Amino acid sequence: MNDVALLLARAALGASIASHGAQKQFGWFDGPGREQAAGFFTGLGFTPGGTYRDAAVAGEIGGAVLTALGLGGPIGPLIVASTMLVAGRTVHAKNGFFMQKNGYELTSTYGIAALALAASGPGRFSLDAAFGWDEALGKPWVLAVGIAGALAAGVAVLGRQSPVTQPSANGKTESPEPAAANS
Repeated sequence: MNDVALLLARAALGASIASHGAQKQFGWFDGPGREQAAGFFTGLGFTPGGTYRDAAVAGEIGGAVLTALGLGGPIGPLIVASTMLVAGRTVHAKNGFFMQKNGYELTSTYGIAALALAASGPGRFSLDAAFGWDEALGKPWVLAVGIAGALAAGVAVLGRQSPVTQPSANGKTESPEPAAANS
């Protein structure tokens, strides 16, 4: 029964995260599409915006597909977790916790679910199990290296964010606190 639960959790998380990538890449599901998403990233201080849009799309769709298929051990879920770290910090953290105010509720839930899947392994109903890779990829050191890599990648992206300047009510330019990237 645990393997069925893992399969369902991987599929649900994968489909949810992939849909966010499809919004940015294709404009599906009422998403902005490529050009508007690039502008959004530029507005957050990530330039060139198209490069960061592409990275977000790759993380969301690529990480989601690996997660849903149970392929690559913890790699897919950790890509998702890293992407949610960036999204939560840059777009949502300033809005508090709850999603109805565009807070970090959803990004933290996705990120924690991804970490749980990375730690638990994909289960018997996965491509890793079918290929016989689950034992090798389920070693604790693989997870530890993956977590370190995912955290380093997220922090590196956050470190590339430039301050965003906006005109204030009095016409002078102000630099707000760093914004966060949309999931």
